[in-house]
Amino acid sequence: MTALRRLTVMEAKLLMRDPAAMAMGLAFPTLLTLVLGAVMPGFRTPVTEFGGLRPIDIYLPVVVTLAVATVALNSLPATVANYRERGVLRRMATTPVRPVKLLGAQLLVAVATTATAVCLSMVVGVAVFAVPLPQQPVTFLAVFLLGAAAAFAVGLLVAAVVPTARSANAVSMAIYFPMLFFAGVWTPGPIMPEPVRRISDFTPLGALSQAAQATWSGEPPRPLHLLVMAGYLLVVGALAARWFRWQ
Repeated sequence: MTALRRLTVMEAKLLMRDPAAMAMGLAFPTLLTLVLGAVMPGFRTPVTEFGGLRPIDIYLPVVVTLAVATVALNSLPATVANYRERGVLRRMATTPVRPVKLLGAQLLVAVATTATAVCLSMVVGVAVFAVPLPQQPVTFLAVFLLGAAAAFAVGLLVAAVVPTARSANAVSMAIYFPMLFFAGVWTPGPIMPEPVRRISDFTPLGALSQAAQATWSGEPPRPLHLLVMAGYLLVVGALAARWFRWQ
């Protein structure tokens, strides 16, 4: 546990020394909330089709999903692939500190970064635009953790199969933007065309976004979305562990 704690502190310091990673992981979701709420026409006007809610009210759960995706698919794969490319994992394999602890530290920092980004977005949404908080906070937290774990499993699978940090960025971007589309970043779930929404149901970020929106409005998440997130966590996580290369 001492080694894991020290590695986690080291990874957190390395993250704080990378302004680009800090901006993408922490600031980007909050800035997006501010820009959409302050600039986009009609985002603070109640809409009949949304049951009297404003677009900003239903968009904040999507921002939560964006925060998860940014860390899981932008930061995590590139960092792990960079360590493999530079021989860090290979050298650690010869020491008493096993490489799995380095991955554990990476996941702890990723979870902390994502949770901080989500909290910042929610604080801004509530303080600036009076967005209501989730009506089922405990269920929302459980959905968030399950969805984040599923997304991190996808990120680790990318990290498991790519040889270099550059290829990790390329593969991650090829997955990142389609997932954001199905998560409702450009077209929120309630106004998605039905065929698109059906596809979204079976993507990890789409399931997370829609489950988060349900708990936000006081409804229980659909079992399908919980099963999809759990399936990605178990199946994709197992593939990442099976195919992972330390060097």
